[in-house]
Order: sequence, then C-alpha cells, then structure tokens
Amino acid sequence: MELRRIHYFPWGEDGASEGTPLVTEGTACHGAKNKGACLNTLKHLAKPQGFHERCLQWCNAYYLAVTRGDDVAAVNSLESLRSLLGTIDTAQEAGLMAFAAGYATCPHESRQDAGNITARPEGGFDVIGYTGGVCEKKGLLRHTVRISASGEMREVSRELAQKPRNDCPVIGRRPVGLHATEGDGCEDARGRYFADIARLEAASIQAFLRLREELTLHGADEALRDAALASAMDEVRHTDLTGRLARRFGAVPPPPSVADVPPRPLFEVLLDNAVEGCVRETFGALVAHHQALHAEDPEIREAMMGIAEDETRHAGLSWDIDAWAAPRLSTEERSALREARRQALAVLREEVAVPLDARLSAEAGLPSPAVALALLDSLEPELWA
Repeated sequence: MELRRIHYFPWGEDGASEGTPLVTEGTACHGAKNKGACLNTLKHLAKPQGFHERCLQWCNAYYLAVTRGDDVAAVNSLESLRSLLGTIDTAQEAGLMAFAAGYATCPHESRQDAGNITARPEGGFDVIGYTGGVCEKKGLLRHTVRISASGEMREVSRELAQKPRNDCPVIGRRPVGLHATEGDGCEDARGRYFADIARLEAASIQAFLRLREELTLHGADEALRDAALASAMDEVRHTDLTGRLARRFGAVPPPPSVADVPPRPLFEVLLDNAVEGCVRETFGALVAHHQALHAEDPEIREAMMGIAEDETRHAGLSWDIDAWAAPRLSTEERSALREARRQALAVLREEVAVPLDARLSAEAGLPSPAVALALLDSLEPELWA
C-alpha cells in the first residue's frame, strides 16, 4: 500500500495528478505473475479523486494505491477504505479512517495533540482530530471521533481550539502544492503578519520559477518567460524586506514547504494563473498601494512603495498570460477560466471580511474589511466581469 497526495483544480476537466507518494508499506506487486506490467499499472494508476479533500485555490486530496499480486487498485473513498481495512483493530487503522473522513490527525496537519488515539474497553477507538484553521472564519475546531470496530464513525464532541486570527495575510501568487504551516507563536500581530508574508513571498519565488518553466514547455513568448523570471527575482527582494520587518517585531519567518508537482497541462497552468494572478495578485497589488499610502510606520510604508510597484507588474504579467492563451482555448475553456476567477473572487471576499488587529492595520496601512470590499467592488467590473 502507498499513500499518495494528489493536486487538482476544482474548475478543471483533466482530473488529478497521478499522485506524490508519501508513505509505503510492503512491497509493490509482490507475488505478481507479470511484475513489470503490474508496476507499470501502479505507476500510471488512473487519476482518481481522493479522500480528505481540501480545496482553497486548488484541491489537495489523498488515496491509497494498493497491489495484491497482479491486481492494482486505488482506494479513494471512506467506503472503499473501510472495505479494505475490515475490522478496525489498531490505532493506525482508526487514525487513517478519521483522516479519510476529513479530520487532521497528524501533528504537522494541525496541533501537537492531533492524532491522539485511545482504545476503548468495548472495542474501537476515540480519535482527536481537527478541522478548519486559524485563517478561516470558523477557526480551528477540535473533535473527538468515535470509531467502532466495524468502521462506523460518530462525532462525540466538538470545541473551538483556536479562534480565527485577525492578522492573516491576503497576498498574491502562491505555488501549487504549498503546505500550510504553523506560526512561531509570536504574540505581536505585526510579527506574525510579516512572518506569514515573508513565507508567502519566498513561496512566490518558486511559483514564478515554475511558471517560467511551464510557459517554456507550452511555447509562450520569450517576453512572458523573461517577465516570469524577473518576477521571481523581485520576490527574492520582497522576502528579504518582509523578513526583516518580521524579525523587527519579534518573529522568525518559517520557510515555505512546497510539494514536488510535475509540469502541468496548459489549461491547468491557466487556471492557476486566473486564480493566483488575475484575482489574488491583482488585488494584492492594489492593497500594497493602499499600504504605501496609509502605513503609519515609516519603514513599512517605504517597503510597501517598492513592493506595490513590483506587484503591479506581476499582476500585469498574469493578464498578459491570459491574453496570450485566449486564442488557444475553446469556448468552454474560456468560460471555465471566467468561472475560476468568479469563484476565487468569492473566496477573497470571505478572507477580507475578517476584522484585522487594530494596531497592525494602522501601522501597516492595511485596509479595513469595509475598505477592502470597496476595493474589490472597484476592480470587479473592470477586470473580472
């Protein structure tokens, strides 16, 4: 058995990637009569949807690739996993069932006590798992899930583990496969904010380098490829600037963790560009200009002046890519890109509606929810209709 993580876009038509292997148990195709054919089938297993699906700008999900002799199968639902495991008689099986049901059950997924699994005297297990997150409206929720020996599940308790943060950044282009990360516990909202920004700016370096490679793969103009490389170099400078601000306020920016995702078809690249560039980066550039005008802290104001100019160019690149690709797309694909932008805009509206820390908002020049929504309203008819 091999646990694989897959990535896909909720508006795409091509399904998921084949999957990045995470954990392997046993020997693939052990006992197969035609081991070569079995291994080839395993390598090119059909692109399934998966369990523990989580969609933001793209979707992450998981499945098990399983071999028994010559037979190869994808276990990609709670029902098929229950059938595979049979009686739930180990903590590992109980944790996997809870994970498949959508609960974060490993420390790197949420909190240190996630995955705490207790055997019950009458059989079965209680599993502590988490849903949500500190940058989501509902906050981080802690659940106790009871799993019987037959695999039946019910939630026996739910509580708010951590309130939503009021300093989560809204920023531009993020690479596909970017993993969430816990902050370093800095109590100063300014430190947490700029540490998050520095991590995302560092991740944007990888996003633009990947974009350049994929533009080259799909025959884009040299000017677009050069602009993507120049944008990556801008993000190096942004990472340094925002990292220094984070450290000034007592925080250490965590390095970004990005999954290794193979080169994508052109339409997937364009879906990513529609969400991360045409929506998030365009809005991020406008917010940066707002900060350059309104930040009360002189060092932040100066930093945002340069960042705003760069991010405006990055947003322009996103729309240039969109225009370059338009003649290559079908009517249905162009419609899917418009829908992707519409959905991304709806997500962005929810993100900016969360009230900010007052001191952070004033010193960093961040727009209030009302102002941020007004900025979105001003852009929508011009760019996203």
